[in-house]
Amino acid sequence: MALLWRHWWPLVECVFLSITHRALSQKRRCFFQVKRHSLNFHGYGFVNGSEQYCNFTDCCVGYYIIKNGELEVESLGCYLTEKSCSDLSCSRTLFDRNHVRCVCNGDFCNSNITWSPDKPLPLTDSYDFNSYECANSSLHDPLCVKPSDSDIEIQLQQILCKGTFAAVWKGSYQGSQVAVKLFPLTWRHKFTAEREIYQLPLMAQTGIVQFLGSGSIGPWEALVLQFVKHGSLHSYLSTHTSNWTSSLVLCQSLSQGLSYLHSDLHKDGVHKPPVAHRDLSSSNVLVTADGTCVLSDFGCSTILRSEQTGWRFYSRKLEVESPMGTLRYMSPEILQGSVNLNSDWCLQGDIYSLGLVLWEIWMRCSSLFDGERAPLHLLPYEFELGAKVSLENLLHYVFYMDQRPEIPKVWEQHPQGAALKELLSNCWDSDGDARISASLVVNRLASFE
Repeated sequence: MALLWRHWWPLVECVFLSITHRALSQKRRCFFQVKRHSLNFHGYGFVNGSEQYCNFTDCCVGYYIIKNGELEVESLGCYLTEKSCSDLSCSRTLFDRNHVRCVCNGDFCNSNITWSPDKPLPLTDSYDFNSYECANSSLHDPLCVKPSDSDIEIQLQQILCKGTFAAVWKGSYQGSQVAVKLFPLTWRHKFTAEREIYQLPLMAQTGIVQFLGSGSIGPWEALVLQFVKHGSLHSYLSTHTSNWTSSLVLCQSLSQGLSYLHSDLHKDGVHKPPVAHRDLSSSNVLVTADGTCVLSDFGCSTILRSEQTGWRFYSRKLEVESPMGTLRYMSPEILQGSVNLNSDWCLQGDIYSLGLVLWEIWMRCSSLFDGERAPLHLLPYEFELGAKVSLENLLHYVFYMDQRPEIPKVWEQHPQGAALKELLSNCWDSDGDARISASLVVNRLASFE
């Protein structure tokens, strides 16, 4: 059999290459040139040097920045849309008066365009998530967009933040502020995963950011969410200190939200299974106008269901080889890779992360520092390991040395200092089975009042 395979292998290879060549020859070909911040263009089609064969469209696109009245190439490649380009000429639109986009439907039509600064161009009614202007300049005019599955008009006003998988915009809908989270086509699976969590029964709950709807905005998938005044807890702690009472409110609301997320609920004939967040950090918690926390960012989350053998994954396969989440918030067992897929380890991993976030909150509480100014906000292990951590040094410090963020001695002078230290220790215990549940964290915090 081995000899027969070796005999036929050259023929198999030739047939494969022939089919591949034929498939590529039928695709739209565009000039390809991108800068570092536009690397997601690689996902739009096969790249061969300065050429790209489009996967999703027959359109090419060119993004140009206007410098000294001339156009300079920013990015060239396939246009991220599944719509057909019927116009053979170049359709040009102007971004924020500094950038030009050219969309066309001929092979290599996206280079060497002509442009006259004396002829005004229309302002585009959408933006490309991976284009230069999205991340690097503000919009002079609001963008007016319509989700494709409804007549709801949402006005995008300004970009709030841009992450690995999506960008969050501040928007306006019928006079109310909303947050619009936009996912490019290459990260559609992340959009689907997060929407799946929001659409679970009984998920409309205090402590979880409110989901208002979803749809498509041009070539992007959009989640429309409650707009939260103070943004992320990370940003809030960077600019705010608090007293004992307000810190306790932050901690209680955060723990209540996680406890509800972890809960297995049956009500009025519907079932909300437990959900493990799997990326709990101060960046994925939002602070409302009344100083309470709500959970957000469920793109890494996992839905569970109970069976006789324990908890198992309900919907999506776990990538054990490449754990999802924020590195410095990963529990020791996740860092080390010794997790039991037949247990509720992912819920226990959330509790470890919760302990770190609670520590972040209390470290900005002036009441715990004998009335003195609280230290500047630090991320977990930032003091010990620096602003950037690697898997190797974090694994060594957290797993092998069994170390945790330092709890200041001055906390012992506070009436609840000892209980607070015990609570944190119970959350970030090295033994996942020894960690307390989110509901017990809620009860402990209630006793601090």
